[in-house]
Amino acid sequence: MLFLGCIKEVSDYELVISLPNGLSGFVPVTQISDAYSKMLSKQVAQGEVLEDLNSLSDMYSPGTLVRCIVTSVEKSADGRRSIKLSIDPKKVNKGLNASALASGMLLSGFVSSVEDHGYLIDIGVSGTHAFLPRQKAQNYIKAVMRGSDLKIGQNLNCVIVEVKNEGRVVRLSIDRSEVAASLATERQNWTLSNLLPGLVVKARVQKVAPMGMKLSFLSSFTGVVDFMHMDPEKSTTYSPDQVVKACILSVHPTSKVVRLTLRQAFLHPGGSPNQLSNDRMGAVVEESTVKAFYKQFGAVLELDDGTLAFARLKHLSKTRKSFKPGSFKAGCKHKCRIIDYSLMDEMCIVSLKHQIIEARFLQYQDIHTGDVVQGKVFALKPIGMQVKVTDGIKGLVPSMHLADVILKQPEKKYNVGDEVKCRVLECNPAGKKLILTLKKSLVQSKLPVLSNYEDAKPGLITHGFVVCAREFGCIVKFYNDVKGLVPKNELSSEPISCPDKVFHEGQVVKVMVLKCEPQQERLLLSFRVSSKPALNDKKEVKYQIGEMVDVKVLKKKDNGLEVSVLEGEGSVVAFIPTAHLSDFVVNCKLLWHCLQEGDVLPRVMCLSDKGEHVILSRKSAVISAVQEEQVVRSFSEIQPGMLLTGYVRNVMPFGVFVEFPFGVTGLAPKVSMSDKFVTDTKDHFVVGQTVIAKVMSIDEEKQRVLLNLKVSECSSGDSAAESFALLNQYFKEMKEIRNLLRRRGESSMAQGLSELVPGKELQLVVQDVKEDGSALFSGSSVTGLTVTATRYHLGEKSTAPGENTKALVLHVDALTSKVYVSLREKLLKQ
Repeated sequence: MLFLGCIKEVSDYELVISLPNGLSGFVPVTQISDAYSKMLSKQVAQGEVLEDLNSLSDMYSPGTLVRCIVTSVEKSADGRRSIKLSIDPKKVNKGLNASALASGMLLSGFVSSVEDHGYLIDIGVSGTHAFLPRQKAQNYIKAVMRGSDLKIGQNLNCVIVEVKNEGRVVRLSIDRSEVAASLATERQNWTLSNLLPGLVVKARVQKVAPMGMKLSFLSSFTGVVDFMHMDPEKSTTYSPDQVVKACILSVHPTSKVVRLTLRQAFLHPGGSPNQLSNDRMGAVVEESTVKAFYKQFGAVLELDDGTLAFARLKHLSKTRKSFKPGSFKAGCKHKCRIIDYSLMDEMCIVSLKHQIIEARFLQYQDIHTGDVVQGKVFALKPIGMQVKVTDGIKGLVPSMHLADVILKQPEKKYNVGDEVKCRVLECNPAGKKLILTLKKSLVQSKLPVLSNYEDAKPGLITHGFVVCAREFGCIVKFYNDVKGLVPKNELSSEPISCPDKVFHEGQVVKVMVLKCEPQQERLLLSFRVSSKPALNDKKEVKYQIGEMVDVKVLKKKDNGLEVSVLEGEGSVVAFIPTAHLSDFVVNCKLLWHCLQEGDVLPRVMCLSDKGEHVILSRKSAVISAVQEEQVVRSFSEIQPGMLLTGYVRNVMPFGVFVEFPFGVTGLAPKVSMSDKFVTDTKDHFVVGQTVIAKVMSIDEEKQRVLLNLKVSECSSGDSAAESFALLNQYFKEMKEIRNLLRRRGESSMAQGLSELVPGKELQLVVQDVKEDGSALFSGSSVTGLTVTATRYHLGEKSTAPGENTKALVLHVDALTSKVYVSLREKLLKQ
């Protein structure tokens, strides 16, 4: 099918063409003309740039009208149709032969060679030599080309001036006034098989209908003008038998339906349709008025500035079911957003869909470097992953940026359709190029985004990623291809002999700008990012992980204790999380409850010295593991089969994350959590609980450790001795808690609690026997406490309220002031 189209965008490899009725098509670089394709092939074969080969952007500019032919219609992966076109004259003018050529005809031609006296023009008619004399091109070169010569592969509107030797030789003109005045007439012998889009004809109105008009032209042909192509100024004044000027828009090869336009911009060949001002694209129009509604196509609306716009049927409502035709009567008002502009219809294309009106991004121009965007995985390719940000915006996540570490098998981590959160590394709207990163450290970074050399002021601290590590140092890249060098002496406070062993490609790093020369695009960086400047030059005290210190409680906080380290001037403030007060979860809460400001805790271990506070731990199992060197200091030291002491960091429905001293973490999946069957992971572990874990496997690519927490698997051999050592440690801590309670002495209840130890015999009075068979007691030694015994621990004999009895203490819960006792003879006799 033949179309008149208008160039919308020009890239290195294709032209994007606006077609009538809001359609778009693409002309690949190989479908320009024979002469241009030959030069491309020659350049590829020689492997070097040819001087006289011009790029598409040198020869074509948006707004130019071109004749094109549809070569194929393909369905893309997301179900959209893609129209492929050609502007090659051999295809466009294939209906013409040498004998049909006549003077006055307007044709598409392409410059195929530049000669001394003029130009050889390819008009796609075999056996015909077309020549354009220089004087017939002067006026065009001066006005359009601004004095530069015509280029091979350039598309021209040519008028035949003279035909010789039965069409074997023709002389052409591209003089702008001659082209603009050209009119197709009966004398030129046009037939339906060689009729071309772009021809301007005199036509007579045959019939006027709401959806358009029927015209007759060139004596025997009929054509159709649809509602979008009537002249908006005169659309209501057309009447039968009226003579009008019209331009052919399209010719269907089989049905021979000819469509025409009466819009002014197309009535002079060589003209150009009106364009939309850039600031209107993406604009939201609060009130647009319905002018007309066509149930098969959509609605024509009038915008706030009086221009007309078209909304396709699918853009009138969220779904087909939610569409209400009643709200599209003439005069109804709607909120809409300009989503496109159809050059061939000189109309804005709008959408009334709520999600499009509210959308943050509509076109590549709306996206800025450093923006965090949500998208869907569209395809996985060897070079990386394609992500769809919106219907019209797609981006690429290069392989290096799929995760903080390089993934060997990305398909294991990502599936098509997955929602992902990315950050924009680079955006080039002209080339529709969008490069994204999925590196968590970059996506979540709160540091400034460095996207041009001018912003790289000395002292600026930001995140980047390593692109190369060599003996001279590291090259670090930021956004928009900004890159800088970290010389060897700035890699670390300690000397590093082989940077390539320490740093790897893709690694996210925190850097400080030392020096920048924006003109030369030179940037000098350092990895030695100093932390907060020390106040009044107070010397900064650093603690090694595993170092033992004595501390004094400064303040009780909801999640732990703020303490000061008792050495030097005692000025270092540290923090003990509640979960790190003991290996036993119950004792953690008790100790927090009993400890008060001013209390001193001896021999506490430094767990980490990052961020604002030094984090300390009192977990004796963790302390002894560090002291006996039964720890791993980095991921590379881990081996399957190792037994490691750690603490629960997180309990998830699929398993438990365990952290070890020095920051290494691992996951115990649900199946490897317990010797019992696990229904709910929360029933088996709590955050902060000390555990012994066995390393099952390691995945270096994902830096992941899989663990086993089954007691049967995690014993070093003598399980009885281990159990007694743990029990012994528990009683030792309970004794410490009793001493704390005794020292308080602020209430007789605390005193009473501190006196009660498991195994102690008490004289009690039965107060109440409950329905479930358990009993409550009172007595002088347990004033203010709740004393209870379960049905089993009441023994054989029956008990009644008011009865005196002997009882044995089983367990004391100091937090709830509850004492559990037993009346069983067997226990009392011991």
